[in-house]
Amino acid sequence: MTSLTAALAAPAVPARAIARRPLDVRRVRLAGGMLGDWQRLNRDATIPHCVERLESTGVIDNLRRLVGESDAPFRGPLFADSDLYKTLEAIGWEAVRGDVAEFEPFVTDAVRLLGTVQEDDGYLDSYYQGPHAGERFTDLAQGHELYKLGHLVQAAIAWAHAGRTELLGIAVRYVELVHATFGPGGRDDIDGHPEIETALVELARVTGDDRHRALAARMVELRGHRSIGEGEFGGAYYQDHTPVRTAREATGHAVRQLYLLAGVADLELDEPGSGYRETLDALWRSIHHEKMYATGGLGSRHRGESFGDPYELPADRAYSETCAAIANLHWNWRMLLLDSERDDARYADELERGLYNAIAVSTSVDGRSYFYSNPLQLRTGHGHEEDAPSARLDWYFCACCPPNLARLLASVNGYLVTESDAATQFHLYAAGDYDLGSGVTATVDTDFPWSPRVAIAFSEPTTRVTQLRVPAWADGATLSVDGGEAVSVSPGYADVPAGVTSVALLLPMDAVFERAHPWVDAARGAVALRRGPVYYCLEAADLPDSVRLEDVVIPALPTAWDRGWDAGLRAPVLEILGARVLRRGHALYARDAGEPATVDLGPVTAIPYFRWANRAPGAMRVWMPTR
Repeated sequence: MTSLTAALAAPAVPARAIARRPLDVRRVRLAGGMLGDWQRLNRDATIPHCVERLESTGVIDNLRRLVGESDAPFRGPLFADSDLYKTLEAIGWEAVRGDVAEFEPFVTDAVRLLGTVQEDDGYLDSYYQGPHAGERFTDLAQGHELYKLGHLVQAAIAWAHAGRTELLGIAVRYVELVHATFGPGGRDDIDGHPEIETALVELARVTGDDRHRALAARMVELRGHRSIGEGEFGGAYYQDHTPVRTAREATGHAVRQLYLLAGVADLELDEPGSGYRETLDALWRSIHHEKMYATGGLGSRHRGESFGDPYELPADRAYSETCAAIANLHWNWRMLLLDSERDDARYADELERGLYNAIAVSTSVDGRSYFYSNPLQLRTGHGHEEDAPSARLDWYFCACCPPNLARLLASVNGYLVTESDAATQFHLYAAGDYDLGSGVTATVDTDFPWSPRVAIAFSEPTTRVTQLRVPAWADGATLSVDGGEAVSVSPGYADVPAGVTSVALLLPMDAVFERAHPWVDAARGAVALRRGPVYYCLEAADLPDSVRLEDVVIPALPTAWDRGWDAGLRAPVLEILGARVLRRGHALYARDAGEPATVDLGPVTAIPYFRWANRAPGAMRVWMPTR
């Protein structure tokens, strides 16, 4: 039986001692607030929905049919096994933190099936043991075999942290086959969809077997030599267009690029000086300075689900796949750990941006329907498409996003706080109790991201420095210690000395308007509205029936204020003053006649972008044209 050597249950725990260590998820108990409520919704609604859909769409039957327990035909995409693995991982992280009795029958049966279906040499894949039996490892470009294995490994690790190692044994048997097939002296081939790399590094960490990390490094080094072929979208789509060490621009399929970067960061984390740091820094700048939407969305082209050129960020054609935003969170977390001696908070800022915008928008208020792609504008009369829907769907043929959301939210406790020998670092703020060690519990009282106040009470005087992230957007932030006078703090991390019993951080959340870089042509002449870390949008549901959203313009120097809490949206809404409606002609093009005629519309409502399409399908826009 494979054993677990790592006692710390958290995402991406490095194999070596670093300045910041993740906090075990069992030491963080969320209690209300947006993040705590979202995690509860994930457990009560999203995970059960995923379980039901795995049954109803044939994912479980695809395994049952291999052992004579179902006569149903194979259903779904060839990579459907990965949706089961991600759901198992989500339940595994829930099991790490508490009781999951309601899911035990599903988990027990799924693990039994996987163990029964697995071949003697470790191979396990319902597609290549089913309708394409005998074709294993013959289509690495599109087959997703190692991608699926990566998710199996990550599910197994979560369950091992919860005290059950049956799944870990299944995963390791398959990994041993991959060592024999693709390890040194084996085939010099790679999978067309990166993911196995980060999973192998995690496996090395929890088992103490460094061969798994070496195999991940081998796979990374084999990329970039165009061995996988061009396919329909070119080598960049598969992340096989240039060696990783020389890559300087993010390109190709966004999710593949970001999962690869997470794996590369894992390698650099465990073995400093591996030679990937220049690549990691260059691609971080390429993505976050030139290719990312304001919401944290990534991927501006539907073709190939890919990154576009620098500053190519069309709002209405944004692909911005949910899985890309999740992968970017994974990567930024690893970069935060890798740069643990830096004082700037840029990686945590990006965790926050993505979490409260590009990730949050994917899920409905009830937790049972989802967006796959996340545009920043939907036009009036938009025709429904599965990869560009007018409303969230309860499932997709390619259903990678819902279970990916489930596993992230189940483990989100592990992305909030780190610690070092000398300090505790709070990166993201969520209400709850945090065990800081040495008998000290921090109780965080906040309604973040809606309330500007973050109050932390310590059960005993702190034994280490407390470092509080001050977001880049929080100009004018103040901090008070033990009830003392509030002092100004700058973006980055504010240090509070040991020996205190309370701190109060005030992060100004005035509504502000932002403009894009002038090279983002799609947003020229428009502004986006942000309150704290949350971006807002206009939605047709808030306009008179006679007004088309595309005709609404706001002042060049706009003003917005809080209109109060909307119980249905479970969020505060804003009001923008001075909106007007264009009086346009019918000509598609016409001679410029100066300022177009407009009529007064008065104040218009703006809602959090991540809450759009919860009331009715219809037009929406984040970038608002001005006049």
